[in-house]
Amino acid sequence: MTQSSKTTRVAFLGGVGFAGDLWGGLAAMLVALPSSIAFGVLVYTAIAPEYAGEGALAGILGAAALGIVAPLVSRNGGFITAPCAPAAAVMSALAIELVSTGEYPTDRIIMLLALTALLSAFFQILYGTARAGRLIKFIPYQVVSGYLSGVAVIIALGQLPKLLGLPKDVPLGQGLLSPHFWNWTGIAVGLVTIIVMTAAPRMTHKVPGAILGLLAGIATYFMIALFNNDLLQLTGNSLVIGPIEASGSFANAISTRINSLLQAQPADIGIIIISALTLSVLLSIDTLKTGVVLDALVRRRHDSNRELLGQGAANVAAFLFGGMPGAGTMGATLVNFTSGGRTLWSGVSEGLFVVFTFILLGNLIAWVPIGALAGILLVVAWRMFDRSMFSLALQPSTRIDFSVIAAVVIVAQVGLIAASVVGICLAILLFIRDQIRGSVIVNKLDLCGTRSKRRRRVAENEILDKYGNQATVVQLQGNLFFGTTDQLFSELEQDLAKLRFLLIDLRRVQSMDFTAAHLFDQMKERLQERGGELLFSGMPSSLPTRQDIEHYMAELGLVRSGGGIRVFETRDSAIEWMEEKILEAAGWTPEGEGPLLNPGEIEILSHLDAEEIAKLSSVMQEMSVSAGDRICSQGDKGDQIFLVRRGRVHALLQLEGGKRHHLATFCPGDFFGEMAFLDREPRSADAEAATAADLYVLSRDRFDALVKNNPALGWKVFEQLTFALSKRLRLVDTELRALEER
Repeated sequence: MTQSSKTTRVAFLGGVGFAGDLWGGLAAMLVALPSSIAFGVLVYTAIAPEYAGEGALAGILGAAALGIVAPLVSRNGGFITAPCAPAAAVMSALAIELVSTGEYPTDRIIMLLALTALLSAFFQILYGTARAGRLIKFIPYQVVSGYLSGVAVIIALGQLPKLLGLPKDVPLGQGLLSPHFWNWTGIAVGLVTIIVMTAAPRMTHKVPGAILGLLAGIATYFMIALFNNDLLQLTGNSLVIGPIEASGSFANAISTRINSLLQAQPADIGIIIISALTLSVLLSIDTLKTGVVLDALVRRRHDSNRELLGQGAANVAAFLFGGMPGAGTMGATLVNFTSGGRTLWSGVSEGLFVVFTFILLGNLIAWVPIGALAGILLVVAWRMFDRSMFSLALQPSTRIDFSVIAAVVIVAQVGLIAASVVGICLAILLFIRDQIRGSVIVNKLDLCGTRSKRRRRVAENEILDKYGNQATVVQLQGNLFFGTTDQLFSELEQDLAKLRFLLIDLRRVQSMDFTAAHLFDQMKERLQERGGELLFSGMPSSLPTRQDIEHYMAELGLVRSGGGIRVFETRDSAIEWMEEKILEAAGWTPEGEGPLLNPGEIEILSHLDAEEIAKLSSVMQEMSVSAGDRICSQGDKGDQIFLVRRGRVHALLQLEGGKRHHLATFCPGDFFGEMAFLDREPRSADAEAATAADLYVLSRDRFDALVKNNPALGWKVFEQLTFALSKRLRLVDTELRALEER
């Protein structure tokens, strides 16, 4: 077998390449076309039963236009766009509402429906241009589930009269209780369609269930017609779609649409604006949901914003050609993929196959039974309805979710527009519920449970152990807004009654509103009554995904100089400030600068004898720096270790946005710079003098030259250095454990 023949065989069997796209497009057309016809009939028969033929044509033209244009613009391979249930539900509900007023002639109702579809398409294009594709995905699943289930109920209630063949003036409730109104031919056709369509997946996956159900319904109709010749009459036969009239060219169709659009009045926009907005959101959700499923199959991520642009452009095309609006459809897309469709040409071929089918079989479509279409739509409605919602009612933790879904379903029966408003309100309530369900406080510790990274003497630590409950550190998270502010105040109210200092760590806060700012102002006043202060640290400003909280508070006057809330760059520096205030209040007197330490008083050199100290002193240099001076910087090359004789030195790690994280404070007798001393790699952090400081500086080169002839001295120094580093690592382990537990 040649290489080319192998490729052809793989393309045929595995569904790759152009052959796979053709097979996928054909299979997708077989799924999409019957539903598209049914959706079109559903909308137009809401105007009047005799418009079933126009509805079928609108469904066919919509499937063709959507199928061809959407993939060419969105470039999303394997994606199938066609008329869908949400579009049919919104459009039919609007048609029923317009008909019920009795104020609009039929031509004007059709024009308003078309204008609704066009305006919805423009909204979708706007969503894509504004890059709102991700935002639409954030609508809670409970709301989406309730809305789609409500649409399913509307479709089912609308199709039951057609399945039963009830007269138009007979309400469904009365018709269900009055068998003498039933048309048994339509019932038989519909039931056979339902049974075959639901059983088809168990028998075969090669032919879509909708096609088998439709063929079974048509066959049943003509079998009954053998005993009733009146069923073979097309004219005046309410049990079939009836003649489909498609006169003129596509250019004439476009011209007709534009002329009807020019007849629209500004007041018409007000009539259909809510329906158009609702339709645009539903179609966008349906599309993006299908896109996510397709992404999982093909292992890629589609561009949701470009997809919305493609859907909007396709719906504009559907409007121009007189077709139904639609969205990315799950069933047709999955059938396309499993049949080999991978590129955008599978979607285009699906639309072209719709055109060819209409050209070849257009006259036969007139004989499709209304009962068969009703059966298809009832199955679609059954599959759309989220029956898993009832399991949510059984558990106390999920009953509120069930209530949300049920509320949207119930309101949808009153009106889809009202359901959309209720859905938006419930989405807001769900967000607030999720925010207040958990505390915004990550942890709360006083100074008995947490300390700064400054190494203090024993006497200082004893004072802090005794009076550390006068200051508390609270770390917050999430969004501080009116929904969480009351809970935060309740959790801190008892602390505010006894504390002198309260430090709020805002590192993990995403946003804050005026209510939260007002709460902080109240906290500040209550603490000031006892001579205390409210402090902030870790302000999440200048971050691309967070609100600039520091700037916001400055605009409100909360963090101004002189009377405002004191803000610290790091949490540790704020804790150190509180420690100093508590020590001062307890009568602790700072020792001032203190005497210069000798080499033997440095921690890692304290185990050396006098002779070893003398030898080591001969290779060390002395260094003095002023407060604020940079001793070394992150990334600097150097091999020196610094020993602190007097003063304090901060180790600071550079972060994004110009901020720095306080790693440690080194006091007299301590050391820093040991990593570069050991491995001669660039410095990992900044070292900056917190006060005027005096240091010993020992380079690795000079140390190596000394210990070359004194190996025992080198072993002792490295032993003590290793022991000191192990203690530091244990402290790091403790800090990491605390971070994980927050």
